[in-house]
Amino acid sequence: MSKQSTVEQVYEAINSGDDGRVCKDIPEQACDHQPKNVTTHIISLAATKVADGLIDPKLILSWLLSALGASTFLVGLLVPIREAGALLPQLFTAGALRRLPQRKWAWALGSLVQGLSVAGMVMSAVLLEGKQAGVAIVILLGILAVARSVCSVSYKDVLGKTVSKSMRGKVTGLAASVASGAVIVFGLVLASDYVERMTLVLIAMTLAAGLWIFASLTFSKLEEAEGATEGGGNPLQVAKQNLALLKDKQLLLFISVRALLIATALAPPFMVTLNGEGGVENLDSMLGGLGALVLASSLASFLSSYVWGWLADKSSRKVLILSSIVAMIALAATVLLAEYQLIRHSIVLPAVLFVLMIAYHGVRLGRSTHLVDMAEADNRAAYTALSNTIIGLILLTGVGFSAIAQVFGNVAVLAVMAVMCLLAGLLALGLKEVQE
Repeated sequence: MSKQSTVEQVYEAINSGDDGRVCKDIPEQACDHQPKNVTTHIISLAATKVADGLIDPKLILSWLLSALGASTFLVGLLVPIREAGALLPQLFTAGALRRLPQRKWAWALGSLVQGLSVAGMVMSAVLLEGKQAGVAIVILLGILAVARSVCSVSYKDVLGKTVSKSMRGKVTGLAASVASGAVIVFGLVLASDYVERMTLVLIAMTLAAGLWIFASLTFSKLEEAEGATEGGGNPLQVAKQNLALLKDKQLLLFISVRALLIATALAPPFMVTLNGEGGVENLDSMLGGLGALVLASSLASFLSSYVWGWLADKSSRKVLILSSIVAMIALAATVLLAEYQLIRHSIVLPAVLFVLMIAYHGVRLGRSTHLVDMAEADNRAAYTALSNTIIGLILLTGVGFSAIAQVFGNVAVLAVMAVMCLLAGLLALGLKEVQE
């Protein structure tokens, strides 16, 4: 069977049941390349999502730094650097990226840099220890985060140019489901003593580096028509122009919903510590907890991502509303279970965490599809950059949740986050049906 026929089969399987809108909202010349482009997107995106799961800063890198003897302070920098670092630069990089007629090269370069950064982390773990290893890995994670920001800005723009409007959610959802299947296997091995833990983590990180490099090479073969290059001026000037986009009430409302829904990303560490297993200093002894969290997240993604993507193609607005409600229920249930001392039962915490992770993946796919479809070709990259930069700034204030936890406890933090999700669902009611 030829490569082309395989590509066609993959495309037809994904596109089965579609209403025929194969060239909706994409350049005419992109229609002929839909099968190849859809398959290329899925392969590249799945590879990077597997890599993301294999180096998860909240768990894997935190454990690695702790095992290498780095300070709690350095470990505490991992998640803020990874999240905010991937978002904050985007307001300034979007203008420069607009100078590229083909933005696939920006994504390919960003993926390559991420792979090389992780390769450097592996070398640091092998050759260094203590503070030196911690500082090196944190710096490399910062480089990875900036490269990721370039990928984030360019990807939505490339997706909008190369994949039909009626298929974007399915493409990203299927990639997430395929990737989560691989991370489930990793979680299962991690939750056993079959392979020595440090060896397993370093092998996984080496594989992650290779996957990012492979994704870079694969994505560079995408058939992307040249696009508009206007608007690529001075970063500060471009940033000022991008801020003017907030006059769009729908964009402002969308950013408000997304800001409230950061609770779905920040809540898991507070949930895990409810049973007394949490804390960076205890990561080495929480084999079951570490494996359970990886498995819960991966299973939730595997079972829900494609469904969320399919629903997002119909109505990303409804996906945001529904995922907000599901997250609110999961967090509220956690609060009640903790108050009645039921959270420590072996199956309870993984169960509510699983439900929250389903909502989290719904939020991610819903907001991504909504932003791509609400924007137009000439402002999609700017909308993405502005939204991500504002969320990056808000994520920096996430340290406030740690302060609340120290004074009032984790249950109070989760209660606040449950209210945030409820408010997000209510605000999402005002979003337009951008798929119509």
